[in-house]
Amino acid sequence: MLTRENGKPTAEAMSTEVAVVLDMASYYAGHTPRFLRAPWFSASALAMKRKRIRVLREPFGVVAVISPWNYPFMLSAAIVVPALATGNAVLLKPSELTPSIGALLAELLYEAGVPRDVFSVLQGDGTTGAALVGAEVDKVFFTGSVAAGRSVALRCAERLIPCGLELGGSDAAIVLADADVTHAASGIAFGRFSNGGQTCVAPKRVFVEHAAYDAFVEAMRVTLAALRVGPGANPDTDVGPMIRERAVAALAAQRDDATARGATVITSRMPGATAPAMSGAESPVVPSTGDGVGRYFPPTVLLNVAAESMVLNEETFGPLLPVVCVRDADDAVARANATEFGLSASIWGRDTARATQLAERLVAGSVTINDSIVTAGMADVPHGGLRQSGMGRTHGMAGLEECVRTKAIVADRFPAWRQGWWFGYSREHAAGVDAFVRLAHSTSLWERASAIPAFLRLLFAPSRPV
Repeated sequence: MLTRENGKPTAEAMSTEVAVVLDMASYYAGHTPRFLRAPWFSASALAMKRKRIRVLREPFGVVAVISPWNYPFMLSAAIVVPALATGNAVLLKPSELTPSIGALLAELLYEAGVPRDVFSVLQGDGTTGAALVGAEVDKVFFTGSVAAGRSVALRCAERLIPCGLELGGSDAAIVLADADVTHAASGIAFGRFSNGGQTCVAPKRVFVEHAAYDAFVEAMRVTLAALRVGPGANPDTDVGPMIRERAVAALAAQRDDATARGATVITSRMPGATAPAMSGAESPVVPSTGDGVGRYFPPTVLLNVAAESMVLNEETFGPLLPVVCVRDADDAVARANATEFGLSASIWGRDTARATQLAERLVAGSVTINDSIVTAGMADVPHGGLRQSGMGRTHGMAGLEECVRTKAIVADRFPAWRQGWWFGYSREHAAGVDAFVRLAHSTSLWERASAIPAFLRLLFAPSRPV
């Protein structure tokens, strides 16, 4: 069904969606009961040692999930499963381009024991999504464009309800001078071109240190030449079609803008072609045949890309990848951070300690070292972005926290013993409070010890009716 509706190769549908959803289900089945436990514990502050505390995690109530078409099974289930596991009722609005996947997820959940009146699927387009956001729901999770996400946030703000937004990105990949360029080219190509290039956390801008640039470009050229483009149902296909014609047109416009500014092109072999196109601005856009899902765009690498090109300054959502030569790692980090997005990133190099230090300098919700896009499918890794890439997190314990609100219960151990800070102020009372502050917080052991008598007088002062 994923191959039929989305167009991705069958092996990719299994590895990046079915297997990931099973991981998510196993993770939340194992962790949610412990997460929801609410044991009593003692207060840490000296003044509050009489108090016992319990923090409840309670469901919001009704949660709306508006999910996209690019990973319709995984991105839906990754929110729906923890929301249900924490006690919420869920309304899912799948993309109108992949409606059957949403319906299938519902049937699988019903088969697993979820009551039908606890989880429902609302089919429809953006109008349905807008109506759902305006309905009496208690939280909204939205995955989609920045413009639509901003609209969702404004509607939620009007009702003072929370929302979680994952709005895409322009993720950077940094290839260091010590990287295994063959490994880096293979990993970056998979991250960029899998799912027809339609992945939010895909590497979308590659910055290569000068010393590794030529070798990396050659490795990428070899990788592209080996890619097989075709219908997702063909077991030999590596890269399937894009979702619709207008997505192809938008990608072609970004490519043409770059080539008009002097960029050169490397493309892969297209269906029916005998050799890959290696350069020039005339790389084809070929309509898909046989599966009727969308249109093909050849996996394309752009070299010598001008800094003002659209492809470096906008999100690209398809198999188009600019590769930029940079002076050094500092230059790469600066260019990687020069974007309005902040979803994810990757760093490629043999020295993982150095790569980790660089990762800490990147403005991104996650950074992968020597791999790409995997964080979005790891059950125990928080997923989400910064800046225009959205707010909130899914997956992991952070994903559970997004599905609940907390309620604190504080109980006094001695219900008939008045508190020392209650009314009944006097000079002696103020001295006792001062003594308590010194006992609790002074850095001098002598001062703390000398405060004990006055503190005890405050603590055991006879109760006065006030």
